Amino acid sequence: MKILMLIYPGMTPLDFLGPLQVWSQWPEAEIQVVWQDHEVVPTDTVAGIMPSHSFDNCFSDPDILFVPGGGLPTLELMENQTVLSFLKDKAQNAQWVTSVCTGSLVLAAAGLLEGKRATTHWAALDALKTMGVEVEKARYVIDDGVASGGGVTAGIDFGLALLENLAGRDVAEAVQLALEYNPQAPFCSGTPEQARPEIVDAVLNRYLSVSQGLQSG
Repeated sequence: MKILMLIYPGMTPLDFLGPLQVWSQWPEAEIQVVWQDHEVVPTDTVAGIMPSHSFDNCFSDPDILFVPGGGLPTLELMENQTVLSFLKDKAQNAQWVTSVCTGSLVLAAAGLLEGKRATTHWAALDALKTMGVEVEKARYVIDDGVASGGGVTAGIDFGLALLENLAGRDVAEAVQLALEYNPQAPFCSGTPEQARPEIVDAVLNRYLSVSQGLQSG
């Protein structure tokens, strides 16, 4: 199972690392991490990520194509014709086109989610809806060759759910156990419905420029 995972400057690393860690536990997976060149890709943390392949030498026909999300850099990626053309080309023969967080907006910008059900970070759901996508507010959505995860930490859930679809429940459960994935959040503040109003406002204010850019774009 050939998996091609795009990375890009300014991305959120956990969007990518969650499913990467899940799929790396699956012996059938052959994973390539790709960007335009072989230089270290900066993220929205102090850690950078080294691509294993460039656009020029990666899989020509991946089974799974994956795009992570980020903040303002996602807006730039949605207008990067080189990247959008790359995604369109690789998606032609892919069994699955996938994303976590605002990566779904990049897929939509490439015309790969038209008429499909998908999700994204809760703050970007309205923007995704304007792009011809049937939006669902969910931890993950799997729909006829398209799989998407919600915001950031949802990448682990998304990765396990897609793995179950590909390899069966026993394999997915074994990977979950190997990763000791048993989330017990210290606060009940993981969704806008659960969080206190002042916390929701604070996060929205933090994301205001990104949200406005997505909606205007």
